[in-house]
Amino acid sequence: MKSLFAHLLPIALLTASLAMIISFSSASVSKNPEDLDTRVKNFLESHHWGWGDANVPAVDGQTLHDIILKNKYTRALEIGTSTGHSGIWIAWALSKTGGKLITVEIDESRHREATQNFEAAGLSAYIDARLGDAHTIVPALDGPFDFVFSDADKGWYKNYLDAVLPKLEVGGCYTTHNVSMGRGRRGRGGSSGYMEYLLSLPNLETTVDNRGGGLSISYKRSN
Repeated sequence: MKSLFAHLLPIALLTASLAMIISFSSASVSKNPEDLDTRVKNFLESHHWGWGDANVPAVDGQTLHDIILKNKYTRALEIGTSTGHSGIWIAWALSKTGGKLITVEIDESRHREATQNFEAAGLSAYIDARLGDAHTIVPALDGPFDFVFSDADKGWYKNYLDAVLPKLEVGGCYTTHNVSMGRGRRGRGGSSGYMEYLLSLPNLETTVDNRGGGLSISYKRSN
């Protein structure tokens, strides 16, 4: 009897340990959307003044979030992750629509900080964060997408649009950061050539939100 007990005790301890691990993992990944909302809100509030390094202002992040929720988008692409502020707003909306975000960043330190921020906000499960050159990664993506946020090198904005637009579903939304429209509906500054091109496309209906960093919002109406 003593020998049998000696053999069974390690098995019992192992079973108990596994049960504790499973229980802890289940508790760590909450299935309650309200818990996730609270976690994301707390994270954003605690980092409100800490977003530099080419991140979007909160007003633009909120706009991206609201566009996704309103249209129930589920397949999102972000070109230019930086350290993750916009990605958090996008993924937060996707957590409510059942979607996922692919985000691309070329800078290794920014990518690393972004993935840490995604984890801290509780949104890693909704984000596929890729490290590499968007010039080659973006054209190679299969799609389709129903939401795109372009916020990388401005000199390549037109190339990104040309690469992704055929993969954007009709009814989908293509957004671009740091653009503006001046007199005659032409872009000002570094965005001028891009904005002229964007506004010339007959299958896109484009407006610009200037409340934050300048955000063009284009809905695809036909192929």
